Amino acid sequence: MRSTLSERLLFLRAFVAHPRRVGAVLPTSARAVDDMLDMADVTRAGLVVELGAGTGSHTGRVLRRLGPQARMVAFEIDPALAAAVRAKLPDPRLTVVTGSAEDVVEVLDGQRPEVVVSALPFTSLPSGVGRTILERTATVLAPGGTLLVLQYSPLIARELSRLFGTVSRRVSPRNVPPAFLYACRDPRELHTAGGAR
Repeated sequence: MRSTLSERLLFLRAFVAHPRRVGAVLPTSARAVDDMLDMADVTRAGLVVELGAGTGSHTGRVLRRLGPQARMVAFEIDPALAAAVRAKLPDPRLTVVTGSAEDVVEVLDGQRPEVVVSALPFTSLPSGVGRTILERTATVLAPGGTLLVLQYSPLIARELSRLFGTVSRRVSPRNVPPAFLYACRDPRELHTAGGAR
């Protein structure tokens, strides 16, 4: 109970400092995370990437499903949150990158994740940042891979449909607030100026 309370306070402090970057007052519920992870075959993935680890509410549940030889790379831009995830989850399969998910192409350096998990608040990120992250993520996803997205607004659906040939949607009503869950597959080739690189 104490660790959960301290994680919530840490998350709340991060939200107060950077509300557009964090996007929520409390971490996502375990039930909503599991509902999202059920939309992809995480157990078979050799590499899973998480965009925006926060306090590790998604990270820990991904690690529970991950195979013993698989790896996970989690991006977290807030140094305090990144340090908290490292301390909370000292798993040799996990690498926590303190930095922006915009750097996913450079950090992965040719590695292709079968699953990418994200609860970044795409619609409230600074102009262009959310689109850039999604476009770059589409370029690194392994063939047949899945981008899982959790949002508190359905506004991202149009952008996801622009980038992916297949977008499945569910709602997790037991989360507060209700969460919109997306499983995106078959990245489209981008031809727009300033698109993915």
